[in-house]
Amino acid sequence: MTDSAGIPGGATATGGAGKSPRGRRRRTLRWIGLGVALLVLLGAGTGWWIYSKLEGNIHADTSAEAELRRYERERPQNFATGAQNILIIGSDSRSGRNSGYGADKGTQRSDTTMLLHLPADRKSATAVSIPRDLMTEVPSCLKADGTRTGEMFAQFNWSFEWGGAACTIRTVEKLTGIRVDHHMVIDFGGFKRMVDAVGGVEVCLRQPVNDTEARLKLSAGRQVLHGEQALGFVRARHSLGNGSDTERIGRQQQFVGSLVKKVQSNGVLLNPTRLYPLLDAATSSLTTDPGLASLRGLYELVRNVRDIPTDQIRFLTVPRKSYAPNPNRDELLEPDATLLFERLRMDRPLTVTPPAPEPAGAGRSGPAEDAEDGSDTPAENRNGTAGTPTPVPTFTGTTAGAADCR
Repeated sequence: MTDSAGIPGGATATGGAGKSPRGRRRRTLRWIGLGVALLVLLGAGTGWWIYSKLEGNIHADTSAEAELRRYERERPQNFATGAQNILIIGSDSRSGRNSGYGADKGTQRSDTTMLLHLPADRKSATAVSIPRDLMTEVPSCLKADGTRTGEMFAQFNWSFEWGGAACTIRTVEKLTGIRVDHHMVIDFGGFKRMVDAVGGVEVCLRQPVNDTEARLKLSAGRQVLHGEQALGFVRARHSLGNGSDTERIGRQQQFVGSLVKKVQSNGVLLNPTRLYPLLDAATSSLTTDPGLASLRGLYELVRNVRDIPTDQIRFLTVPRKSYAPNPNRDELLEPDATLLFERLRMDRPLTVTPPAPEPAGAGRSGPAEDAEDGSDTPAENRNGTAGTPTPVPTFTGTTAGAADCR
């Protein structure tokens, strides 16, 4: 049956090209459903692309893993179940994109080395800097050309130049007796990109800085440092303080503490425009052991430290003093160093306190300047009667929650 207009079913010619209201709603719902499905697929595709890109950025150091397996029998055991020790190596390689930094092009040394200890309870974190000028036993190491070095008593940072991460790990383990569970290496470019990704890091300068060698010129007071300036600040040595590596280590620790606070802030973690560049910069500049060379591995590491209060993220330096044959080098200060290594190895608590103000005119002229707190007093005697060990020994250092200006 047709109506007078000849349209089947009695529908009128008006109302959306002959469609009933119910039909139009169905059609609209189909388009909405299709749009949502496309958005979900697009989001999934984008998410997978991002994941694949970040995952592919990370370089696994399989050669170091193979070399460490070769010497497994001589490596320390894990004495604390659940605790982790991660060696962080800052490479000062001048090769490739870093060829503009200094004259030693084509070589690499560990400009900065920190041993990060995460206790089993994950309520704190302790980062211990190892001075590049520390004199220590370096084992026989495999060089890039396939030859091997002999065992040698040398500066600590020579281990990285001779045998890369594997040689540095074995040197640290021989020095401390602490098993290194993971390692990561970051170069100049990666450091700069991470600083830029978080929008810069604030520092406080007591006096202006003009260091042509470090490409750094800054006014006194609070400053927000970005990539190139930040790199110059942590590398500068001749124009800040007394020019010693001791002071440079202190600046590096303070800067990393400020960087940790910035990364933990909601302005980075909850801001995709900041978080993705940070993840991209971090993953593309890292060389890690295979256990960390994945987003899952790095996520587990970050998850372990993200909820630690900043005042429980502690920074200190291996207790040391000037090396007697050459005051421009360091040697371990005992028994402080042995006590520190034992506490970390056995995952036992320790306390970190700020250093006492340095006397005016103090410099790198003798053992006192290079001691952990400016004295030769054993750490276990500082808080109690001489010869009586304290239950929780105290070491001099700083925390990520400490004020930037002091």
